[in-house]
Amino acid sequence: MKHTFSISAIALAAALCAGSALADDGTFEFHGYSRGGPVLSTSDGVKGRFQLGGDMQGYRLGNEGDNGIEIDLIKTFKTDGATYKVQYMPAKWNSGNVGTEQAFVEISGLSFAPEAKFWAGQRRLRLQDVHILDYILLNYGDNQGAGVTDIPIGGAKLGLGIFTGDKFDTAAVAGVNATRLNADISDIATNPGGKLRVLITGVNGSGLADTSTGAGISFVHNQTDFLTKGLNNALFLQTSSGHARIDGEFESIDGVSAGKKVTRIADSLSWQMGSFGGQTVLSYQTNKDEKTGVETKDTSIGGRISYAFSRNFKLLVDAATTTRTGNGADQRLDKLTIAPTLAVGPDFYSRPELRFYVTMANWNDAAAAANVGSYGAGGKTSRTIAGVQYEIWW
Repeated sequence: MKHTFSISAIALAAALCAGSALADDGTFEFHGYSRGGPVLSTSDGVKGRFQLGGDMQGYRLGNEGDNGIEIDLIKTFKTDGATYKVQYMPAKWNSGNVGTEQAFVEISGLSFAPEAKFWAGQRRLRLQDVHILDYILLNYGDNQGAGVTDIPIGGAKLGLGIFTGDKFDTAAVAGVNATRLNADISDIATNPGGKLRVLITGVNGSGLADTSTGAGISFVHNQTDFLTKGLNNALFLQTSSGHARIDGEFESIDGVSAGKKVTRIADSLSWQMGSFGGQTVLSYQTNKDEKTGVETKDTSIGGRISYAFSRNFKLLVDAATTTRTGNGADQRLDKLTIAPTLAVGPDFYSRPELRFYVTMANWNDAAAAANVGSYGAGGKTSRTIAGVQYEIWW
């Protein structure tokens, strides 16, 4: 059953939480994220979303065409024996209802495990993303579950979680039962400036299509000052099968869709050197439906650069080439966005930003045919859109 909440109820909850902060020694935190703005020049109602469908192909600058906001409310309580917090995150995107992204309780500072943090509820556990794609490569939360993070193990840290198919707003599909176990081992020192992270996923259930299990493992090596000072590198090696998704979540637990066999290698550079910042990505991914045997292969190469002409004015350029092969004719899509930007600071990640963008995309006939219900309608093989977008987090 889908639960909906009014904006006034959310505001009231925030006010009550803020007021209660005066009644104890704890703290109240108010965080959030939002983006939006008008697409001023378009045709056929297409406002972006130029991509071929691959996980690593959604180059987001001037290509999102959506509006939304997420509010994160955190109330912390401190006692003589422990610290605990309540965290609630409502969100609204586009024309959908307000829904719950997070709702959980965490307790820490226990005498037998002072560094560990125990939690239960629905929690985001988004471990690492590639920002220019708005895609989280290691991500094991977002369902009802319970677990523990930050268990010290010889200089590294361990997180464990167990999850069901339920979410705060929706129950699992009737007749389907699925349980997922995750183990997250982080901060494994490998070399000067280098750390390894490993995420392991296991799924078991009933009522699932094709197979009742799934497994996955991801490795990411993060290197600071890679080759030169100020340049960082992230290398991802990942594989999954069955009803375990490659990022660490569930895959296709609707009782109808089969599991998948997925492999991925990706590399991302990021940097800030004076006024010049940016991020790049290079990715190759295979996706095989375990029931039909149909396999696609996705490649992605692109990046976003940022140059600050002053403290409050930047120029952003985002360019990418993506391909999809293996299921019909080979598809290709090229995308370029140029965005003069007003900002509160000169760095790549300084926010908020107010962007004036022009996005140009072109693709081949095979991509047009595969996306005839969206940007390929009418057999078009190119489009240009322009608009204004804000992005803010706090």
